[in-house]
Amino acid sequence: MNKELNQVVILFAGDSGDGMQLTGSQFTNTSAHMGNDISTFPDFPAEIRAPAGTVAGVSGFQLHFGSVDITSPGDYFDVMVAMNAAALIKNISRLKENGILIVNESGFDGKNLRLAKLDENPLDKAKEKFQLYSIDISGQTSEALKNFDLGTKDKDRTKNMFALGFVYWLYNRPLDYTLQFLKTKFAQKPEILEANEKVLKAGYHYGEITDTFTERFVVKPAKVAPGKYRNITGNQALSLGLIAAANKADLDLFYGGYPITPASDILHFLSAYKNFGIKTFQAEDEIAAMAAVVGAAFAGDLAVTASSGPGIALKAEAMGLALMLELPAVIINVQRGGPSTGLPTKTEQADLLQALYGRNGEAPVVVVAAHSPSHCFEMAFKASKIALEHMTPVILLSDGYLGNGSEPWLFPRAESLEKIKIQNQNIHLNHEGQFLPYEKDERGVRKWATPGMKDFEHRIGGLEKQHLTGNVSYNPENHQFMVQERAAKIEKIADFLPPAELNSGSLNSEVLIVSWGGTYGSVKAGIRMLEAQQIQIAHLHLDYINPLQHGVGEILNQFKHILVPELNHGQLIKILREKFLVDAIGLNKIQGVPFTANEIADRVMDLLK
Repeated sequence: MNKELNQVVILFAGDSGDGMQLTGSQFTNTSAHMGNDISTFPDFPAEIRAPAGTVAGVSGFQLHFGSVDITSPGDYFDVMVAMNAAALIKNISRLKENGILIVNESGFDGKNLRLAKLDENPLDKAKEKFQLYSIDISGQTSEALKNFDLGTKDKDRTKNMFALGFVYWLYNRPLDYTLQFLKTKFAQKPEILEANEKVLKAGYHYGEITDTFTERFVVKPAKVAPGKYRNITGNQALSLGLIAAANKADLDLFYGGYPITPASDILHFLSAYKNFGIKTFQAEDEIAAMAAVVGAAFAGDLAVTASSGPGIALKAEAMGLALMLELPAVIINVQRGGPSTGLPTKTEQADLLQALYGRNGEAPVVVVAAHSPSHCFEMAFKASKIALEHMTPVILLSDGYLGNGSEPWLFPRAESLEKIKIQNQNIHLNHEGQFLPYEKDERGVRKWATPGMKDFEHRIGGLEKQHLTGNVSYNPENHQFMVQERAAKIEKIADFLPPAELNSGSLNSEVLIVSWGGTYGSVKAGIRMLEAQQIQIAHLHLDYINPLQHGVGEILNQFKHILVPELNHGQLIKILREKFLVDAIGLNKIQGVPFTANEIADRVMDLLK
C-alpha cells in the first residue's frame, strides 16, 4: 500500500567510513530528478579520522524533501538510518515519536556498544517509542557479494548501498540515477562497480521480498517555476557566480587560495574551469594567497580568494592593502565555529564583526551575505559587480551550512545577468600630461589603470596616498581627508542597492524578525508555523550589511518588538542598535548547528505573551 506524504525528513548516520555523505547526496540527487524541493544538511566529524564506532566519528546527512516549498533541512527526523550504536545515540533525540528507525544489527554488537560507551543496547528502549526495523545490513551485504573475489573490507564498504537501496524502495525512488553515478565513479574499477550495483539492488529487493514494511510512501513533485534545474551546493554556486561575473565583465578570473574547511571546495571546483579563463593558484599559506589576489587585481583580473575565519584573520593585512590601493577584490568567508581552530566542520555566523572591523586602522569594506545554497550564485555575482564597479574589496559571507548544504537551483539565462562595467574607460591625462590615479568620479570611484597601459604608470603601496596623485603623503589633513573619502565611497554604494523591503508580513505586525545569512530558511519555516496559528509576523532579511540598504531604519521604527536570531553571541544586533537606536532583542545559538523552526516560533510566542 502506498501512502502519500507532502514532506519527509531523513537522516543517514554512521561511522565516518560508512559512506553516509555519498548515500545522502545520492538520495538528494534522485529526489531532485523527481522534481521534489530539497534542503540538506551534511554533518561531518571534525577529526580527519576519528576512532571507528565512537560518537566523535559519527557522520550524518540530513535531507528534507517534499512536494511543498522547503526552506530548511527540518527540525526533527521522520526517518533515521543508523549504521551503528554511536550514530543512534548522537541523533536519537531528534527522531519524531513513532518515527521510523532503521538500524544495522551488526552495528549494535558488544564491541560497538563499548565504543559508544553504552552499558546496554539502546534498541531495547527505542522499540517502545519508535517504529524500529532492525536489519542485518552488513550480513545482507556479505551474502549479496559471497561470489565476489573482494576482501572483507571492500565488501563492507558497500553496505551503504544496501541502506540506500532499501530507502529508495521505501519511498518509491528509482535506482537509475545512482546506477549511472556508479558507472561513472567506478568506470576504471569494474569489480567494485559490479559489487556496488549488486548491493544497491539487493537493498531495494529486500524491501520487496520481506514483509518488513506494510506500506510504502510517495512524495510527488513540487510545484516550481518552469525551467532547467540542478541540485547545487553553496560552494558550487559561489564558484559559478564568480565565473559568470568574470564572463559578464569580460575579464579573466584569478583565484588565490589555501585549503581550509569548509571553503576548500571552491578552489577544487574552479580549478576544473580553465577553459573559461579561470586561473587558480594554491598558495603556501593564507597570507600569500591574499597577497597574490592584490597582485592579480592590480594586473586587471577579477581577483578572488576564499577561506574561513582563521584564514580571514591571516589575510587581514593584505586586505587592508587592497583597500588602500582601492582595487577590486572578492573575499569569501565560509564561516565555521570559532575562535581559533574552533569547530572546523560545524556552522556559525560569528565572523560578522570580523568582516566589518577586522583590519587595522579605519578600513571599511563592503560586506554582503548569502542566505541559501542557490542564493550563493546571486551574491557571488553581485559581490563581484560591486567590487569591479566601485573599485573596492568586498567580503562575501557564507557559512558551513550553506557551503555544504544543497537545494534545487533554476539555471539563470546568461542574457538575464546584468552587464558589469569595469573602471578602465575614459581614463585621461590632465592638462599637464599627468595621470592622477586617485582622481574620483561623483561616486568616489577611481579609474583602473593596469600594467601595460602607456602613459598611465603610477605608484602603489600601503603608505597613505596624497589626494589625486597617489604619491606618499604624511600630511595629517590629507590623511583625514583620504580616510573620510574612502568611507564615503562605501556609504554611497547604498545608492546603487535596491531599497530595503519586508520579505513577508506587513508593517502592522507586532513583531519583526530581522535575519541575515543562513538563518533565512529557518526563519521562514518558523514564520510558516506561526502563520498556521493565525499569528502574523513581519520578516526583514538583510543581504547587504555594509552599507545597509536605504529604508532599514524606517522599517525598524515601525515595530514594537524586533527579534534578531543569529548563530553567534549577538553581532548584527549591535549594528542595528548603534545605527538606529532600536531596542532589538537577540536570539542566539552557538552550537554548530542551524536554528530549528520551533526555536524561532517559540521565541516569538514568548514576546507576544
